[in-house]
Amino acid sequence: MERRALLLGVALAFLLASGSQGLNHEGWLLLALKSQMVDTLHHLDSWDPRDPTPCAWRGVNCSSAPSPAVVSLDLNNMNLSGTVAPSIGGLAELTRLDLSFNGFYGPIPATIGNLSNLEVLNLFNNNLIGIIPPEVGKLAKLVTLNLCNNKLHGPIPDEIGNMTSLQDLVGYSNNLTGSLPHSLGKLKNLKNIRLGQNLISGNIPVEIGECLNITVFGLAQNNLEGPLPKEIGRLSLMTDLILWGNKLSGVIPPEIGNCTSLGTIALYDNNLVGSIPATIGNITNLQKLYLYRNSLNGTIPSDIGNLSLAQEIDFSENFLTGGIPKELGNIPGLNLLYLFQNQLTGPIPTELCGLRNLSKLDLSINSLTGPIPAGFQYMRNLIQLQLFNNKLTGNIPPRFGIYSRLWVVDFSNNSITGQIPKDLCRQSNLILLNLGSNMLTGNIPHGITNCKPLVQLRLGDNSLTGSFPTDLCNLVNLTTVELGRNKFSGPIPPQIGNCKSLQRLDLTNNYFTSELPREIGNLSKLVVFNISSNRLGGNIPLEIFNCTVLQRLDLSQNSFEGSLPNEVGRLPQLELLSFADNKLTGRIPPILGKLSHLTALQIGGNQLSGEIPKELGLLSSLQIALNLSYNNLSGNIPSELGNLALLESLFLNNNKLTGEIPTTFANLSSLLELNVSYNYLSGALPPIPLFDNMAVSCFVGNKGLCGGQLGRCGSQSSSSSQSSNSVSPPLGKIIAIVAAVIGGISLILIAIIVYHMRKPMETVAPLQDKQLFSAGSNMHVSAKDAYTFQELVTATNNFDESCVIGRGACGTVYRAILKAGQTIAVKKLASNREGSNTDNSFRAEILTLGKIRHRNIVKLYSFIYHQGSNLLLYEYMSRGSLGELLHGQSSSSLDWETRFMIALGAAEGLSYLHHDCKPRIIHRDIKSNNILLDENFEAHVGDFGLAKVIDMPYSKSMSAIAGSYGYIAPEYAYTMKVTEKCDIYSYGVVLLELLTGRAPVQPLEQGGDLVTWVKNYIRDNSLGPGILDKNLDLEDQSVVDHMIEVLKIALVCTSLSPYERPPMRHVVVMLSESKDRTRVSSASSPASDDSSKKDNS
Repeated sequence: MERRALLLGVALAFLLASGSQGLNHEGWLLLALKSQMVDTLHHLDSWDPRDPTPCAWRGVNCSSAPSPAVVSLDLNNMNLSGTVAPSIGGLAELTRLDLSFNGFYGPIPATIGNLSNLEVLNLFNNNLIGIIPPEVGKLAKLVTLNLCNNKLHGPIPDEIGNMTSLQDLVGYSNNLTGSLPHSLGKLKNLKNIRLGQNLISGNIPVEIGECLNITVFGLAQNNLEGPLPKEIGRLSLMTDLILWGNKLSGVIPPEIGNCTSLGTIALYDNNLVGSIPATIGNITNLQKLYLYRNSLNGTIPSDIGNLSLAQEIDFSENFLTGGIPKELGNIPGLNLLYLFQNQLTGPIPTELCGLRNLSKLDLSINSLTGPIPAGFQYMRNLIQLQLFNNKLTGNIPPRFGIYSRLWVVDFSNNSITGQIPKDLCRQSNLILLNLGSNMLTGNIPHGITNCKPLVQLRLGDNSLTGSFPTDLCNLVNLTTVELGRNKFSGPIPPQIGNCKSLQRLDLTNNYFTSELPREIGNLSKLVVFNISSNRLGGNIPLEIFNCTVLQRLDLSQNSFEGSLPNEVGRLPQLELLSFADNKLTGRIPPILGKLSHLTALQIGGNQLSGEIPKELGLLSSLQIALNLSYNNLSGNIPSELGNLALLESLFLNNNKLTGEIPTTFANLSSLLELNVSYNYLSGALPPIPLFDNMAVSCFVGNKGLCGGQLGRCGSQSSSSSQSSNSVSPPLGKIIAIVAAVIGGISLILIAIIVYHMRKPMETVAPLQDKQLFSAGSNMHVSAKDAYTFQELVTATNNFDESCVIGRGACGTVYRAILKAGQTIAVKKLASNREGSNTDNSFRAEILTLGKIRHRNIVKLYSFIYHQGSNLLLYEYMSRGSLGELLHGQSSSSLDWETRFMIALGAAEGLSYLHHDCKPRIIHRDIKSNNILLDENFEAHVGDFGLAKVIDMPYSKSMSAIAGSYGYIAPEYAYTMKVTEKCDIYSYGVVLLELLTGRAPVQPLEQGGDLVTWVKNYIRDNSLGPGILDKNLDLEDQSVVDHMIEVLKIALVCTSLSPYERPPMRHVVVMLSESKDRTRVSSASSPASDDSSKKDNS
C-alpha cells in the first residue's frame, strides 16, 4: 500500500512537472507529504508549487548547485499533526529528518528505509503508533535514531543490527515489548541506549558485551528479567548504567568492577540478591552508586572505601547484615550515605565523623547499638541526620547544632537517655526535630522553643517534664507539635492561640490540668487536635468550634462537664470526633447528623441522656465506629441507624434503651461488631444472618430479648436467658472490663503475629490456599468477598494474556469475571526463592490499603497467597487509567468538565492519603496511569506498590528515589528524599497533562519534561489559551477562563521550591473555588477577541 502511494506521488510529480518549467520532483514529493499534514499555524505557507525548487521553503535545506537536492527536512516544534506520508521515502539524498515535537499520528512509513543516506532521524514527541518498521535496518548510515515519547508498540526489530553506523538509540516512553534483539551486538559504534519506560521483557542479551563503545546503557522501568550478564564487564567506556525499576534477579556480577569509567550505577528497585561485589571498589571514577530496594544480603565490603570520588551511596531497603565498614570514612567527597532499612548491627563507626562533606546521613531502621558518635556534632556540612528505629543508647552529644546547619534530625524509636541538647537550632536552620519514643528527661530547652524555622516538633513517648512551653507559640512556621505520652503538667496556656500555623497538636497522655483555654479557637488551620487522657475539666470551650478545618478532634478521657454543644455542627470537615469517657450531660445534639464526613463518633462513657437522635442515620460516611455506650440514653433505637451501610462497629450497650432492635439493621451490610447488652430491649431478634455469628454477650442484660442464640421466645432457654439477664449493671461493667482485658491481650497477640508476617516470608509452598483476613492490618472482608485461588484461575483463564489490563513494576493486573457476574481486578505479584522484593511490596500494599477508606481510593477487597503467588483483589475500574484515556486514541472524548471532575477527585483522594490516614501516606508514584476511572469517570487513586507511610516508624525514611519519568520532583536530584511535596509536584504534572494534552516527558531540546515546556512557553508567549489542549472546546470563553485558573494551580503545585507547593487539602479547596473565581473574573473583565487572538499567535 505504501509502495503504491509512493509511486502515485512520483507519477503526480512527473505529470505536473511535464507541462511546465515549475517545481522539481522533490518539491512535489514534499507537497505530497504536506497534503497529509494539518498545519493550523500556517508554518508551511511558504511551500509554494510555483517555485522551481523547494530549497527556500521553511524547514528545507538543499545541497549546493549545480544540482541542488533536499538534504535536510526540519519541521520540529511546528504544531503539525496528521500522518507521515510514504512519499517521504522518495527524498533519496536526505541526510537529516526531524519531525519531532509535533502531533503526528499513525505508523512510521516503511518507505523510510529507502532513505539510504539518512544520518539523523528524529521522530520523538509525537503520537506515532504501530511498530518500528524492520525497514529501518536498511539505514546503514544512520547515526541517531530518536523515537522517544510516542505510542509505538511491538518488539525492537532484529534488523536494527544492520545499522552499523548507529551511535544513539533512543526510544524511551513508548509501549515497546518483546526482548532486546541479540543483533544489538553487531552495533560496534553504538554509544547510547536509552529505552526506559517501556514494556521490554526477557533477559539482557550477552551480546551487549560486543558493543565496546557504549557509554550510556539505560533501560530503566521495563520488565527485564534474569541476571545482569557478566559480559557487561567488557564495557570499559560505559559511564552510566541505568537499569532501575525492572525485575532483574541473580547476583551483581563481579565483572562489573572492570567498568572503570562508570560514574553512575543505578540498579535499584529490582530483585537482585547475593552480596555487593567487592570489585565495585575498583571503579574509582564512580560518583553515584544506587543499589537500594533489592534483596541484597551479606556484609558491605570494605572495598567500597576505595571509591574516592563517590558523592552518593545508597544501599537502603535491602537485607544487608554485619557492621557499617569503617572504610567508608575514606571517601572525602561523600555527601550522601543512605543505609536505612537493612539488618545492620554494631556501633556507628567513629570514622564517619571524618567525612567533612557529608550532608545527608540516614542509618534508620537497623539494629545499630551503642552511642551516637560524639564526632557527629562537629560535622559542619551535616544538614540531615536520621538514626531512628535502632537500638542506640546513651546521651545525645551536647554540642549538636553549634557547628552544623542541621535541617532534619530524627533519633526517634531508640533508647536514648539524658536531656535534649540546647543548641540543636543554633544555626537557625532546623525544620524537623523528632526525638519521640526514647527515654529523654528534663524540660524542652529554650533553644528549641525559640527555633524560628521549626516546622515539626515531635517529642512524644518520653519522660519529659515541665509545663507547656509558651515560647512555641511565637514560631510562625510551626505546623506540628507532638508532646503526647510524657509527664508535662499544669494548664495549657492561653498563648496557644498564637500558634496560627499549627495544623497538628497532640498532647495526649500527660498531666495537663485546669480548663482548655478558649484561645484554642484562634488556630484556624488546626486539622488534628488530640488532648485525650489528661486531667482537664470544665466546659468544652465553644471557641474550639471556630477551627472549621478540623478533621480529628479527640477530647476523650478527661473530666469535661456540661452539655455537648450544638456548635459542633460548625465543623463540616470533621472525620473523627471523640468525647468519650468524660462527664458530659444533656442530650446528643441532632446537628451531629450534618457532619457528613464523619467516619467515627465516640461519645460513650458519659452521662448523656434522652433519645438517640434519628439524625445520626444521616451520617452516610460513618464507617469505623458509632459508640454511644455507657450513658443514660433512653427510648427506642431509631430505625434510621439502619441507613449506615458503611458502619463496621456499633456500641449501644449499658444504656436504658427500650423497644425492639430495628429490622432495618439488616441493611448494615458492613457491620462487624454490635453490642446492645445491658439495656431494656425486648422482643425477638430480627432474622439477620449477622446476628447468628455474634456472641450471646452482645445481647445479654436485656430482660425481654429472645430468639436466635438467646433461645426461642417463650421457651425454657429464653426464661433462663432472662434470669441471667437480671445481672446488675455494675456486674455488667465488671464483665465488660474483663472482656476488654482479654480483648487487649488478643490485640497484642495479633500485633505480634502481624509483626512476624511483615518479616521475609518462608519459601515453603503452602498445602492449600491461604485466604488472609487480618484484624491486625485492619482488613475487614465480608463473606461475599471471599474467593479461592481456583476461582480466580478460572475467572482469568489461568491468568491468560488476553485478561491482562495493566502492568506495573510490582505485578500484572488481570480482569476477572466471577461466576456471579461480578468483575474485579486481580494484581498478581510473583515471589522468588531468594526473598523477593515483590513480597515486600505485597505486604506494604496490604498494610497500606487495608487502612484506607475513601471514595477516591481504589478499594481492596481481599488478598490471597498461593504457592509463591501473592494476589491482590481490587475494585474493577471499567474506564481504565487516565493516562490511557488522555494519551490514547479516545482522548478527544474527555471534555473539560470530565477532566476537571477527574482532577478534583484525584486531589481529594491524595489529600486523604496525606492528611487523614493514620498513619499518613505518601503515594510516591502519582501519575496519570495510576489514576483509575470508574464507569462514571470518577477518579480513584491506585497502585500503592511504592506507597510509604509518613508516621509509621518502620517506613519513615523516604530517602529512596521513587516515581516515574516526568513526574519526579526536582529536589530528588539533591535530597534523595520523598515527602508529601513530591506527591504534590507529581499531581501538578497530572494537572498539566489534563490541561495541555501532552505527555509528561518532552524532548531534551524542550527541557525534557512537561513542566519545563509549560514554563518556557509561558515565558516566551503568555499565560493564554495557546498552551491548552486543542482537542477541547476553546471557543467557549468560560471553559478557557476556568482552565487558566486551574493552570495557575498546576504551576503552584510544580513550583521549584517544595516549600512553595501548597498542601493537598489546600489544592482541593483551590480547585473547588476555581469556578467561582472564574465567574467573578468573567463578570468583571470579559476577555476580548483581540486578547484571545494574541494568545494563540
